[in-house]
Amino acid sequence: MNQEQTQRKVDQLVEHLFRHQTGQVVATLTRFFGIEHLDLIEDVVQETLLKALQQWVFRGVPENPAGWILQSARNRAYDVLRREKRFRDKKAEIADRLVADLAAGDHEHDILLSGELRDDQLRMIFTCCQPDLPREARIALTLKTLCGFSVAEIARAFLSQEAAIAQRIVRAKRKIREKQVPFEVPAGAEGAARMDSVLEVLYLMFNEGYSAHQGENLVRDDLCAEAIRLAAVLTQHEIGNQPKAYALLSLMLLQASRLPARQDSDGNLLRLAEQDRSAWDQDLIRTGMTTLAKSASGQHLSEYHLQAGIAACHAAAASYETTDWGRILAYYDQLVLLNRSPIVALNRAVAVSMVEGPEAGLETLHEIEPSPALASYYLLPCCYAEFYSQLDDVKRARTSYQAALKLVGTEPEKRFIVNRLERLSDAT
Repeated sequence: MNQEQTQRKVDQLVEHLFRHQTGQVVATLTRFFGIEHLDLIEDVVQETLLKALQQWVFRGVPENPAGWILQSARNRAYDVLRREKRFRDKKAEIADRLVADLAAGDHEHDILLSGELRDDQLRMIFTCCQPDLPREARIALTLKTLCGFSVAEIARAFLSQEAAIAQRIVRAKRKIREKQVPFEVPAGAEGAARMDSVLEVLYLMFNEGYSAHQGENLVRDDLCAEAIRLAAVLTQHEIGNQPKAYALLSLMLLQASRLPARQDSDGNLLRLAEQDRSAWDQDLIRTGMTTLAKSASGQHLSEYHLQAGIAACHAAAASYETTDWGRILAYYDQLVLLNRSPIVALNRAVAVSMVEGPEAGLETLHEIEPSPALASYYLLPCCYAEFYSQLDDVKRARTSYQAALKLVGTEPEKRFIVNRLERLSDAT
């Protein structure tokens, strides 16, 4: 293998570690050194990845790259912190932690125990998801510290300025330090209260990946994958072993099963009715259905249960036409009582149209209360356009699609609306 090939291989490996291991290493080092040193820990991990990029090309990739990253970053953080006066009081405590972890395994890399890593990740997400932090701050902090996303990536995902995201993260970290939030998975009433915040962050993270709002990509696979991974980690812990957590994980898995069929080979958006169902990931569907069954215990019915039930109806249907729309509408009738979101109301209108016809769908759309969220949501005029098309009202359908075109953010969505407008022109 020549130098160029070696460099390419190392680059790919470090990129993989950056995306998939950074958050885990940050979480573990936070357990060692404390949440008050989070900024330093993130800087040290970044430095270590750059060091790997430079050294591995010439010295070769170590047997356990992830373990090398963790050990090197840990040693570097320890070297920096032991020079600080405020660190001296904690030095013995931290040293004891390091010795205990090293003693637990046969050699230095055994500190990357899967169970301990899972616990560290849970500690980090519960720390990031303080209920008194603004919702946007919780999401941004989780993406930055636990998922390894850069400020620029978070800003692109949420259509925000990098400076605004950076300030949001800084303020969130400051508040956590000032409150001296313990780096732990809280128990009892506090853990139960924070659980809803954790589930909300994971759900919003998945949704942002599933329906990207800007650029060429309709789907941000990394966001979806991270949300599913963290939800799975959550359900494996005592605090997350409860029905609503399984319901959320099931919802994510069932929706993710459709990702391979959401676009054609040219990157064009395909509606549910147009998707090749043979391309749906059957393994994810089976796992999603099994997980949904686990969520059935207990008496509490969450919105995640209802949404997972809707996703299960789609997954079980052999075709769009044979979908049990009556059951889906019944689920939406219950869901709007739990979640007054106008987006939920909009989705219910589609279900109404499938059961009772486009006129009923239009009537339901008219009943939805205006909101800022819908004012900039391109699918609202798209729904109007679709219902008008079914009623052969081409003029109103065209006007609605033109309104939607002004609101879209991704290229696949733009092409979808342009294609619908062209079909209307061909039909006249």
